Amino acid sequence: MEWKKLFDIPLILSCRGSELIMENEINVMERLYICRRVFAGKIQSILFYLCRIFPIDGRKIVFCCIEGTTGYTCNPKYIAREFIRGDSHCKDFKLVWLVNDTSKKFPNKIKVVKNTLINRAYYLSTAKIWIDNSRKQLECRKRKGQIYIQTWHAKIGFKPTCLDRGKSFSKIAYIVSKHDSDMVDYWLSNSDWYDKTLSRGSLYNGKVLRTGSPRCDILVRGRKKQHIKIREEYGLPEDAKIMMYAPTFRGGSQGTDRIVQTDEGTVDYDMLIANLEKKFGGKWYLFLRLHPQLVARKIKQKAKRGTTIDKRVIDVSREDDMYRLLAGCDAFITDYSSAAFDAAVMEIPIFLYCDDYKEYEKERGSLLWDLKKLPFGLALDNNELRKRIEEFDDLKYRRGLQEFFAETGMAEKGDASVKVVDFICKQVVGE
Repeated sequence: MEWKKLFDIPLILSCRGSELIMENEINVMERLYICRRVFAGKIQSILFYLCRIFPIDGRKIVFCCIEGTTGYTCNPKYIAREFIRGDSHCKDFKLVWLVNDTSKKFPNKIKVVKNTLINRAYYLSTAKIWIDNSRKQLECRKRKGQIYIQTWHAKIGFKPTCLDRGKSFSKIAYIVSKHDSDMVDYWLSNSDWYDKTLSRGSLYNGKVLRTGSPRCDILVRGRKKQHIKIREEYGLPEDAKIMMYAPTFRGGSQGTDRIVQTDEGTVDYDMLIANLEKKFGGKWYLFLRLHPQLVARKIKQKAKRGTTIDKRVIDVSREDDMYRLLAGCDAFITDYSSAAFDAAVMEIPIFLYCDDYKEYEKERGSLLWDLKKLPFGLALDNNELRKRIEEFDDLKYRRGLQEFFAETGMAEKGDASVKVVDFICKQVVGE
């Protein structure tokens, strides 16, 4: 959609009813918002063009995650880590990371840069390679000779995105998504299913690299090490069992106030831990990985203060990298997070707790999967969750996972980071 045509939509000036007038007012406000965003992007892009007086550094790679709001995490982290510990021909790359909070921890070999407009303009304009897991801002402009690799922050997932969202996919979201996708040179994939959904789900029709997901490497090859490390780090017994609970993002889209809903309709932690111990044995702990925007004081609302259970509910929400923790877990529970499909490569028990299923579909659109047909145990309330745990059949579950992997063509072999780095070194840079 061309932004210049936004004002060509005729206004409804009729007084045939308050509903028509209200609809008209909303459309006008939306168009004004879009025009303001697009105009600001064009003005800010001037800095990118000015920075073209500087040459492109063929050894510079600029990383970013979720527009700089997160730290050293997700797919970009594991690619950067592979560069740091890679073969000699990859060691002299200049690694730059754009982040909003420069106090976050990064390896010494990464240059941490405040994610400001002027810094984005300079560092992105002078880097040979861009690596990101989210959309670039509207002002970003890529130069001829630069390579943009989009890792995205999910592969196989539940939630509809872009065109699959239907009417809930806003005009500004389309503009931002299309602007980013048009700049991408290579998009990472882990399955036939993801390849087929890229066009509608990401507005992308370019080249795809079937490498797998770099962030899943640690889930495939780092489990033994992380099992020990995580328990030492959190002061847990060596034989402690850990369930991670990671509900997904709630509410809002481009152009709206984005919030995370939290209320009493959530997992009963006491019941959950008791049921896990009854079914699987051992002493269980619960890692709470809630969305960063969720108010911290509400995190333990379902754990009874002062009880033994309360002491076994551990907030890990402020950890930048969820996957290094997930690699040390023995079970996983979420609602609509794509992390469920990632965790599946470990073949640990996975449960879906979806007590707001109908409301969620109203906000996001129809989910991409029939939850009842997936191998994961589906529960709409705490009583159903208890039953799913009691009825868990490991043999049947593993068989279901293998059927799902075959159906989607999903493959995570634990070498995605190596493949991406090799691709950059040997094909993109020409080494």
